[in-house]
Amino acid sequence: MWWLVAAVGLGIPLVVTAMPEFGMFAVGAVAAAITAALHGGMVAQVVVFAVVSVALIAVVRPIANRQRSRRPELKSGIDALRGRQAVVLERVDGSGGRIKLAGEIWSARALDEERAYEVGQHVDVVEIDGATAVVM
Repeated sequence: MWWLVAAVGLGIPLVVTAMPEFGMFAVGAVAAAITAALHGGMVAQVVVFAVVSVALIAVVRPIANRQRSRRPELKSGIDALRGRQAVVLERVDGSGGRIKLAGEIWSARALDEERAYEVGQHVDVVEIDGATAVVM
């Protein structure tokens, strides 16, 4: 019975702090409670708790850290606009112009200030600088 109380007690900080380690310890406590229900001795219960908890931390934690450090696949905002193609609506050079990008009209300027793009040409968006698309 005490192992189930410990599992619930370890589950509370899991919810409050969002630290998955508490959940792994709670699963270890449930495993120890099952060992106690099968009439395992106190030493067996403690060993099962320790082995299950450590095994979960050793296996699940590295996987969770890898998932957490992975960049999201879905780009949004200005990140989604970088690398897209646009159509020149007004001549674009180093000082400015207009393009149609993702269905919207944007201010634009050429990355290479010496270069100019004429109406109807397709350009690639290199970056977004404020409300201006930098194209090439």
